[in-house]
Amino acid sequence: MLRIHTTDEDEGITFSLEGRLAGPWVAELERCWQTELSSRPAAGVTVKLAGVTFVDDRGKDLLCRMRRTGASLRPTGCLMKAIVEIIEADVCTPKGEV
Repeated sequence: MLRIHTTDEDEGITFSLEGRLAGPWVAELERCWQTELSSRPAAGVTVKLAGVTFVDDRGKDLLCRMRRTGASLRPTGCLMKAIVEIIEADVCTPKGEV
């Protein structure tokens, strides 16, 4: 289960996540993200990951896509910090380079 709390403020949209970013919850987060972007395409996006306890491969892929489009990922804890470090390295490394 994943709880998605969305806050829409002047400086942008914040998604606060709690639970497991896995299985059907990945598609739900993507739906929420796309819905918010369609209503405010120029808004900044922040994803707070403090309450996330697990991320599967599809969840990592979604976070990577969100990051590539400019979202700011805010991890807390060793697990989420490590996952975000991997995502940041993937986003910042051109494809084909290591």
